[in-house]
Amino acid sequence: LLRRYGERVHKIALDAGLTCPNRDGSKGIGGCTFCNNDSFSPNGRTPPTLQEQLESGRHAIRRRTRATKFIAYFQAYTNTYAKVEQLRAMYEEVLKEPDVIGLSIGTRPDCVPSEVLDLLDEFRARGLEVVLELGLQSAFDETLRRVNRGHGLAEYVATATAARRRGIPVCAHLIVGLPGEDEAHYHATLDTVLDIGVDGLKLHPLHVVKHTLLAQEWRRGKYSPLDREEYIRIAADLIERTPEHVVYHRVTGTSPKEILLAPEWSSKKWNILNGIEHELRRRDSRQGAAATGCGGADGCVSGRLPPALTPGAFAEMCRRRHLAGSPFIFKELRHVA
Repeated sequence: LLRRYGERVHKIALDAGLTCPNRDGSKGIGGCTFCNNDSFSPNGRTPPTLQEQLESGRHAIRRRTRATKFIAYFQAYTNTYAKVEQLRAMYEEVLKEPDVIGLSIGTRPDCVPSEVLDLLDEFRARGLEVVLELGLQSAFDETLRRVNRGHGLAEYVATATAARRRGIPVCAHLIVGLPGEDEAHYHATLDTVLDIGVDGLKLHPLHVVKHTLLAQEWRRGKYSPLDREEYIRIAADLIERTPEHVVYHRVTGTSPKEILLAPEWSSKKWNILNGIEHELRRRDSRQGAAATGCGGADGCVSGRLPPALTPGAFAEMCRRRHLAGSPFIFKELRHVA
């Protein structure tokens, strides 16, 4: 974006007031075990209008920068979980602002039907920036069931593949430190996402926040978050394994201090960012230094399902290959026309 527009483009995070199918009963009740239930309360969640949020975001960013162009980032909850007419009106409301040059849409991989992809494709055809941000978190269905995610890897495969076939960039969200996972899981999840094909990544450590099932497990000693040094080392490992063309949108994250229980170190964003940079410098390393695949770069068929494979079959192939220790998920298909 810096090269394209000649200046830095900043995201303004928005809450459109939507909900989640893992809360309203269509997929489940209660949401993910790590989600703060109070933040979804109808009485406790009355976001300002989108225009008010845009103006507030502009003001905050312009105090720090001279930004004149922005991406409207629909961040909170599931931002494709509504009728397409409602989504169109919601997106158009922010796009009418002359300094908003595009959309970044955060959502679940099981909530992006073809008509929503058609809508996003329309915006791209108008020359707008569009990124579809999919919350996968882990490529392991056992982990996703354990945290009550309400979807599996197969849904991610189907949505990411369909979006990228249309030319819509995909940014995958991954959590490091989920219950029952270790470094082998983190590496396998990253490798799976790269072999499916991806354009951007977001990493963050799992946070324990108030009023969640995860908080109950943490208090009973049944869950322990990663320590700072572990996270920094793992994040550096994953960055090394990621091809250079894949953009890291985020490599850490935190929760509001008033609800964050653990790990305390995650609240210090710049401390973590500097720690990751220091670790890469200590290794004399960089992004892509240990990459073994293309991650769906131009000219490679990664990111396209072979015709004979359903998303479910592809997801099962991913699991089998990584359990066997293969560095590629489907290397024999990598350069098949």
